[in-house]
Amino acid sequence: MHRPHHSSAIPPPALIATTAALEAFCRRLAAEAFVTVDTEFMRERTYWPELCVVQLAGDREVGVIDAQAEDMDLTPLGELLANSTVLKVFHAARQDIEIFVLRFGAVPIPLFDTQIAAMVAGFGDQVGYEALVAGLTGGAIDKAHRFSDWSARPLSPAQIAYAAADVTHLRDVYRKLRARLEEDGRLEWVAEEMAELTDPALYRADPEMAWERLRPRSGNRRFLARVQAVAAWREREAQRINIPRQRLMKDEALMEIAATVPSDAESLARIRSITRGFAEGPMGESLMEALAAIIAVPDSALPPAPPPRDPLRASPALVALLKVLLSAKCEYHHVAPRLVASTDDLERLALDDDPTIPALHGWRREVFGEDALALKQGRIALGADRRQVKLIRV
Repeated sequence: MHRPHHSSAIPPPALIATTAALEAFCRRLAAEAFVTVDTEFMRERTYWPELCVVQLAGDREVGVIDAQAEDMDLTPLGELLANSTVLKVFHAARQDIEIFVLRFGAVPIPLFDTQIAAMVAGFGDQVGYEALVAGLTGGAIDKAHRFSDWSARPLSPAQIAYAAADVTHLRDVYRKLRARLEEDGRLEWVAEEMAELTDPALYRADPEMAWERLRPRSGNRRFLARVQAVAAWREREAQRINIPRQRLMKDEALMEIAATVPSDAESLARIRSITRGFAEGPMGESLMEALAAIIAVPDSALPPAPPPRDPLRASPALVALLKVLLSAKCEYHHVAPRLVASTDDLERLALDDDPTIPALHGWRREVFGEDALALKQGRIALGADRRQVKLIRV
């Protein structure tokens, strides 16, 4: 993960480049209450992330694991990540977890993400690691190796120190955040958020669902089926040859292919950014086969058309008022607004007194939901008290 790292004095990190050393290191860490975890990987030229380095820190030692060392078997690492007695602490964990799910087939458990914890503790939306280290430890940041080629060998002493620094300082960040959350009685809030990260499906790319990220705006179900087929074809091919999906085919070209339905290499080559070599080769042929297969799909099997837009639109003024209330309540409770409610949630709340949104359940209802309903029902009003928004009971 390319994040800035702290440069202050830390215990000398150990470079772990053999399976035996990794096994011994993981055996020692299995006795810890928690370990901090980070990865360094490359993905600019590949579909799948190329794991280069894994950093782990326990209470007394730090290890930098060379994941690309000759004959390295990462099985002991997988066993440690699956050890339910050791808490795994990450910052902005999603990309790291994706790598481990791909490698070991499971999400590390149990989890603690300091980025999410920081939002619960009042550090704002998606606080960066640099800001969190500075705010909680007073540390300065060394960005010298932020864009290192982590696949190059041998790793330099500076790279090893840089990689180790992240998990070293993450220990202090975790301890301080946990103490603050315990004091405020918010550890359960964080546990609720962590539960959402443990579903392996979050980290597996399903080719059949790839079309949804394109958000096609059409009610033509046959066209949507073609978008789905071309997007799934692109995803599988990108996975197979391990290149980024956009390098294989741009989104714009994908949508044009679904709209124009080229039936031969000549018409496919007319699509912008599609080369004649691609169109006339085996990829072009298999793409057109995927398109042709849609002709035989019965209407009952086509993707559903997007639901018509609700003719009722939320009052922009009411949504704006709910946003002010959300900001005020989150400021008072020192929690990031993004964790409590999205703009879509507020629009649904403006239209309905009982929408199915997280803001009306659990701790979010206590922080915001109850007062949001009271505001809608005219039981409270908003005013200003010098520099702050205040609630006025009606």
